[in-house]
Amino acid sequence: MRTEPAVEVVGLVKRYGTKTAVDGLDLTVARGAVTAVLGPNGAGKTTTVEICEGYRRADAGTVRVLGLDPVADAAALRPRIGVMLQSGGVYPGARADEMLRHTAGLHAHPVDVDLLIERLGLGSCGRTAYRRLSGGQQQRLALAMAVVGRPELVFLDEPTAGLDPQARRATWDLVRELRQDGVSTVLTTHFMDEAEQLADDVAIIDGGRVIARGTPEELCRGGAENTLRFTGRPGLDVTSLLKALPADSAATELTPGTYRVDGKVGPQLLATVASWCAQHGVMPDAIAVERHTLEDVFLELTGKELRA
Repeated sequence: MRTEPAVEVVGLVKRYGTKTAVDGLDLTVARGAVTAVLGPNGAGKTTTVEICEGYRRADAGTVRVLGLDPVADAAALRPRIGVMLQSGGVYPGARADEMLRHTAGLHAHPVDVDLLIERLGLGSCGRTAYRRLSGGQQQRLALAMAVVGRPELVFLDEPTAGLDPQARRATWDLVRELRQDGVSTVLTTHFMDEAEQLADDVAIIDGGRVIARGTPEELCRGGAENTLRFTGRPGLDVTSLLKALPADSAATELTPGTYRVDGKVGPQLLATVASWCAQHGVMPDAIAVERHTLEDVFLELTGKELRA
């Protein structure tokens, strides 16, 4: 059982002229896990992944993928990894099934192509040239090409961009099955809910460095504590509610009839609010515990301004 990381990046630096795209970045991808690499445009995540894939050379630092140098050991590494590019990598005039079967033929023990075509809903477009496929069909074909060779490690760049909800869920299921089979996955995505659903580990990159790292749960609870909201009749005595709550809590009527309780939300606080409502003849129309989402954390760390 191998214990070394699937990917290990230490002190990675990449410059384009006077611009430093990656600035001393460290990243580890565990074996058999899904690691989501998140970051705003221009943060350095795509450059980092392309260096790991062997498409670019680092200016400084070390990169090991399955224990190998992705450039010097490219011939030995290629059969062991799968790469889903955001665009390109397919002959425009090639038919979908033709391209997938060609890719399968490059590997010693490929997945059954017909089953993969059926699984990803590509049967109806198998005879269609790549350039005539819809954006979603092109995405699904690129995903199929990345996994058809039974890789040990797969890089998925925005795998569900442009997909309808059904295809998106099918892609999520496939990623989960890859993990169950022991395949390591590096996932880049702009969909925070996708990272929350799929990732065992999340690395947020900005300014060419990893600025936060952890499981989705760790990152989400690293910000503000959970919030409890409930609705009832307008004008409740918030001061009285506050007296019943722990000392480090706060209670606010946000809008008429909508109330928020901030603090360390748990069973005791929930019971206290419910008990207070019962004592004051209040029947809440709704009561819910809300928490920071990964998107909340991402925006707090990287800012809300638009980036080119």
